[in-house]
Amino acid sequence: MFVDTRQMGQGKEIVTTVCIIGAGIAGITIAREMEKKGLDTCLLESGGMDADDATRDLYRGSSVGMEYQFADGCRARFLGGSSNCWGGWCRPLDAWDFEKKDWVPHSGWPFGLDELLSYYQRTHELLQLGPVNFDPDYWERAINRDDVRRIPFTSGRVRDSISQFSPPVRFGKRYRHELKVARYLRVFLHANVTQIMQDRDVNKITHVKVKTLSGSSMTVQAKIFILATGGIENARLLLASNQIEAAGIGNRHDLVGRYFMDHPRLLSGSVKFAPAWAGNKLYDIKYNYMNTAVSANGVHIASQFALTKETLAQEKILNARICFCSEFPGEGSEGAKALFRCKQALLKKEQPGFSFASDLATMLSEPVNTLSYGFTRLFHPRALIKNIGFQVIVEPAPDPDSRVSLNMQQRDSLGMPRVQVQWRLNDLVRRSVDRSIELVAQELQMSGVAQVNLGPRIEGGVWPPTFEKEGTWHHMGTTRMHDSPSYGVVDSDCRVHGMANLYIAGSSVFPTAGANFPTITLAALALRLSQHVISKFNTTTTQLPDHLLAASANSENINPESVAASIGSSGLPAV
Repeated sequence: MFVDTRQMGQGKEIVTTVCIIGAGIAGITIAREMEKKGLDTCLLESGGMDADDATRDLYRGSSVGMEYQFADGCRARFLGGSSNCWGGWCRPLDAWDFEKKDWVPHSGWPFGLDELLSYYQRTHELLQLGPVNFDPDYWERAINRDDVRRIPFTSGRVRDSISQFSPPVRFGKRYRHELKVARYLRVFLHANVTQIMQDRDVNKITHVKVKTLSGSSMTVQAKIFILATGGIENARLLLASNQIEAAGIGNRHDLVGRYFMDHPRLLSGSVKFAPAWAGNKLYDIKYNYMNTAVSANGVHIASQFALTKETLAQEKILNARICFCSEFPGEGSEGAKALFRCKQALLKKEQPGFSFASDLATMLSEPVNTLSYGFTRLFHPRALIKNIGFQVIVEPAPDPDSRVSLNMQQRDSLGMPRVQVQWRLNDLVRRSVDRSIELVAQELQMSGVAQVNLGPRIEGGVWPPTFEKEGTWHHMGTTRMHDSPSYGVVDSDCRVHGMANLYIAGSSVFPTAGANFPTITLAALALRLSQHVISKFNTTTTQLPDHLLAASANSENINPESVAASIGSSGLPAV
C-alpha cells in the first residue's frame, strides 16, 4: 500500500520489522521479497510517483577536480529510482572480476562468481530478460541472419561478449500494482530520510528521522534497516548521520565515500570495414541497441569486444568493453539532440527540463540535420554513415582518493549538507583504454575485417573531447565490501561493520566494478541480501499486524491515524 507522508502530520512514530530506505531497483527488489515472506516492512521513497523539480534538486551537488556530471538525468529520485533513466543493458560480471589482481590495488571480492550464480538466474524474471545464456555462439545461431555475424578471433587475445537488454523495466511502473496491493508492505512516498540514529552503544540503529519537503516529519523504528539510495546518497546519508560518531556511521576507518567509481566512456579511432563486414549489425551500438534484427527468443542483445583473462593478466590492465559506433549525418547538431530527446521521452526515460514544444521548435529550425539524422537512425543506410569509430567503456580502478564527501557550506532545502564528488581516474585506467583499443584493432586487421586508424593515446595526456563527463551513470564503490572493517564498510553479507542491524544494498558495495553494467549484479546482490535478512526471522506466521489489518490494501493512501496506531504493535518475532 502507498502512503503520502505529507499527510502524516508532525511527529508520528512508525514501528515495523524491516525498514528499507530507497525505492529503486535494489529497494523494490528487497521489499518484494519481504512481502512474499510476510515480514512487516516499510519502504521509504524520497519522491512520489513521478519526477518533480523540488525533489530532484536534493540530488544536486558539486564536483571537484575533473569535471563530472552526476545529478540531473544521471539519477532519478522518485518511485523506481534510477530504473527511470536506465538503458536496460544487462550482463553478469566476469568470473575474474571478483578475483584479487596483483596489478590492481584494493581489488578482490570476499566471494566469487559462484556465490551469485543462482541470484543472477533469478534476475532474468525480475528484469524481464531472456534465457540465462550469454554464449555468443548460441545467440548467433538463434538470430541466424547474414548481417548479424560473429567476427573470427584468431590470436586468442580478444573475445566477444554478449549483453541482453531489459525492455528496460521501470520498477516504479512495472511493480506499482504489486506494491499497492501488498499486505505486509507500506510504501511511504515523499519520505526523505535525513538522519540514521544509533543507540548509545553505537552498535545498533534505533530509528531514522524522516522529513517531507512540505514540512511534516516522522520517525521509523525497525529491527532491520537497509540503506538502498544509490552509490552517492548511501555515502551521503551515512556521513551526515554524525550525532554520536562525528565521522558518521560506518566510518570508523575513514572509508565511507571513498573508492567512488564510475565507468569512463569515450569515442576513439576510425574503422574502415572490408566489404564482407560492412553491413554487420552485431557489434555497432547504433545498430544493435533495441534492434529487432539483433534479437531472438523475445530479447534484444548486443555484442562487444573484450580481452581474455590471460591477456588482461599479461598486459596488467583493467577489463574493458569495446564496440563500434557509427556517426550519423546531423549527429551532434541541436536538431539531432532534440529528436533524440523526444525518442527518450517515448521510452519514458527521465529527462529533467524536457519540453516537447521547445524541442519541436528546435527541430523545425534545423530541418536538414533533424531529418537526415532521423532517417539514418531509423533506416540505417550505410551510404550515409560519416564515420565509424570505437566506443570504449573501461573498468575504473579502486582509488581511495576518488570520493564522495559532504560540502558543509552548502545545504539542501531539508537542511542536509550537499554532496561533493571527486571522480579520479588514474594512469592504469588510461593505459587500459589505450592498450585495449590497440589489441582489438590488431585483431580486426589480422582477421581481414577492417583497417583501423587509432585515436591519440590517452596515457600521459588528457582525456579527449569525446570523453563523456557523466561517465556511464554507474555510481559504485562508496561503501565497499570487505571481510575486514579496516578495508571495507560492509561485510560479505552487506552488513555495516560494527552495526548489528544496518545493511546496505546497491552498487555502492562493489569492491571492484568490472567493465559490465552494474544493474543485474546489484539486483542479484539485493536478492542475496533478502535471503539473508529473511533467514533471521520465523516467517511461518501469516497473521497481519494490527495496523495493516486496519488499512485498506486497495487504497492509494491509507489513513494517517491508522498508521499512527502502529506504534509498538508490530507483533513480530525478534531478530
